[in-house]
Amino acid sequence: MNMDFLLRWGINSLAVLIVTHVVKGIEVTNTWVVLVVAILIGIINTFLRPLIIFITLPLNILTLGFLTFFINGALFYFLSWVVKGFHITNFWSAFWGYILFSIISFLLNMLILPFRF
Repeated sequence: MNMDFLLRWGINSLAVLIVTHVVKGIEVTNTWVVLVVAILIGIINTFLRPLIIFITLPLNILTLGFLTFFINGALFYFLSWVVKGFHITNFWSAFWGYILFSIISFLLNMLILPFRF
């Protein structure tokens, strides 16, 4: 397995764990759930998110890109339906949770994996 993949998975797992402790309304039952959510976020961001953004591109252009925030929140909320042990109480918790997840993940990636493409 590629070392970069494992590092990014660990970074995303840490970001999910931090989000569950910071954002009210987002909970996980155990560490395995955090690992599953982190890998599924990566899969969704790689395959499903670009397709949805492409389909909604005209509306996204009209909203100057703000629709993307709601798409990300909706996909995060969707994960709570798919993964048993990952609970999000409402859409706004998912919305703010994904924004925080993105910021934490970005900063940790820049800190741990600088200048890798």
